[in-house]
This record gives sequence, C-alpha cells and structure tokens, in this order.
Amino acid sequence: MKLNDRTDRTLYSVIVALLVLGCIELVGQLRGFFLDIWRIVWAVGAPLVVALIATYVLRPVVDLLHARKVPRTVAILFLYAALAVLGGVVLVNVVPVFGAQLGALLKQLPAYVTVFDGMLDHLSFAARVLPNGVRLGLERALGAAEAGVVAWLSGALLGIRDIVSGAVSALVVPFLTFYLLKDYSLFTQLVVRLFPASRREAVERILSGVDHSLGQYVRGQLLIMLLVGAATLAGLLVVGMPYALLLSAIVALTNVIPYVGPFLGAAPALLMAFGVSQAMLLKVLLVNLVVQQLEGNVISPWIMGRTMNLHPVVILLAIMFAGETGGVVGLIFAVPLLAVVKVIWEQVHATRTRA
Repeated sequence: MKLNDRTDRTLYSVIVALLVLGCIELVGQLRGFFLDIWRIVWAVGAPLVVALIATYVLRPVVDLLHARKVPRTVAILFLYAALAVLGGVVLVNVVPVFGAQLGALLKQLPAYVTVFDGMLDHLSFAARVLPNGVRLGLERALGAAEAGVVAWLSGALLGIRDIVSGAVSALVVPFLTFYLLKDYSLFTQLVVRLFPASRREAVERILSGVDHSLGQYVRGQLLIMLLVGAATLAGLLVVGMPYALLLSAIVALTNVIPYVGPFLGAAPALLMAFGVSQAMLLKVLLVNLVVQQLEGNVISPWIMGRTMNLHPVVILLAIMFAGETGGVVGLIFAVPLLAVVKVIWEQVHATRTRA
C-alpha cells in the first residue's frame, strides 16, 4: 500500500504506534506465562549453553591434534583424559584450601555481623545531631541497605540451591560437548540445509562469522578471568587478607559481567576487609583498583583487542536492557548476543549490497 496523502501517512503511523503499544501491554499481561516457558527452556537449554562454551574453549586443541593426523575421536578422548588429570590435581591441592577458607569464613560471619551492627549503631547515634529531615532520610537509606544485604544473601542461598539441583543436568554436559566437538561441522551443515539453496551460501557465511566471534569472545573472557583471578590472589596474599583464594575466585567469576562485574566482585572482599580493620580496607581497595586498571588498560586490550568492534555506548545500552529483562544471566550474555546480532546484520547487509 502506497500512502501519498500526509493525513493518511499520519493516521497509518498512529495506528502502527497503537498496535505496538497494545502488543507491549499484552506481553506485560502475559509476563508470568512467558516466565514459566522461559524456566522450562532454560532448564533444557542451560546444559547446551555450557556445552557450547566448553566446545569453543576446547575445539582449537582438538582441531590442532586433528590437523596432525590424530583421529578426531581419539583427540577428544585424549583431551578429556588430560582434563581429568588436571581436575584431579586441582581437587587434591586447591579444593581443600578453598573449602577450609569457606568454612573459616562461615565461622567468622557472626563476628562480622557484630562489627557491622556496631557501625550501624554508631551511625544512628551520630545521626541524632542532624536535622530531622536528614536524619529520617539517612535512617531510610540504612534500612534499605540492610534489606538489600538480606535480599542478596537470600538470593545467594537460593543460587546455591539451584546449583545443587542442577548437578544432574551438569552430567549431560560432557556428552554434549563430546558430540559437538566431534560433529560440529555436521551440525552446521544440517542448519544450512534448513534454508533454500539460494540462501545457503549467505547462511554459511553468517554461521562462520558467528562461530568466529563467539569463539574469540569465550576464549578471551576465560583467559581474562584466569589472569584477573591470579592477579587479585597475588595482591590479597601480599597485603595479608584472609580468605584470599575464596575472594579472588569471586572477583574472577564476576569479571565476566561487563562494567558492573568488577564492582560486584570487589564488594565481598571490601566488606570482609572492613571487618578486619580500616587499614586492611584501604589495602584491599588499592589491590582491586590496581587489578581493574590492569585488566581494563592492559589485559583486555591485549587479549580481546578490537575483535568485537563494538562501541562502548552500544555495549552499555545492551547491558542495561539485558539486565532489566534477564537479570544476571542477561548481563553475562548481553555482549556475546550483541556480537551475534552484529555479525548477522553485517552479513545480511553485505548480501544485499552484492545483490
């Protein structure tokens, strides 16, 4: 339909806007239904996502062995055996230390709670000399902060419960990873064949670009996490911070969340350091600042470079949207999903240009 009259175009635009608003309202009303579907999809898809991440990490090694005339299945089994040996070494040498620090931290929690209660009492006493409006605002802020800490602890406990409940699903991951490593090209060809013959070349280019971008991102992020965790561990050991291994592991894991991850990871260490002494708080703060500056200005540019080629503003907007819609999971997957969309857009645009 071609609209020539300005009134017709205006009316058409109003109708489209109303339809969009109506669809948004309908989605809002059906939010609970979509959440139930999402829980089912995530329960089934989470092992597949983990298997895909493991595939991107391990595939370069398998491809290297296969290029040297090692059968692909033998290469995968050899890699699994090497990982099993490495896992045994970690289990024997690292896990006991990690468990001991976690146990000691749990025993010390009442003492930390007492310290924070004293701090809150001191702030409440000092607030009595403030004007009434300022005092009420400060009390509300302290109450909100306390409620936020309680909610965070509850969420952490629920997260631990979910991890335990998902242990059975995790057993499927090695098998999925094995078949993805063994028959990855076969799965790619199956996807390509779902499209008409005239579109298969473009689809193959899109899949190749997505595979390249996701592979670089996953492997780069894993290496960055390891380096950030090692640097944080070294810094915390130098300043004599207790529970250094546990706290550095938290920093490394949360670093996968762009921009906000470093703050989330540093928060537990800073809280624990405040329970030790003010001097320790300053030392731990300095360690985290140095590590994050090192990560932002040296490690990430060196490892990731400009391979993602995404503007920071676009990344921030994607993270904000993903955080609101998907929570922590959305924050983690915002950048790789944005990279996938970028690759698809570029390939579609290039195909149209050639046509």
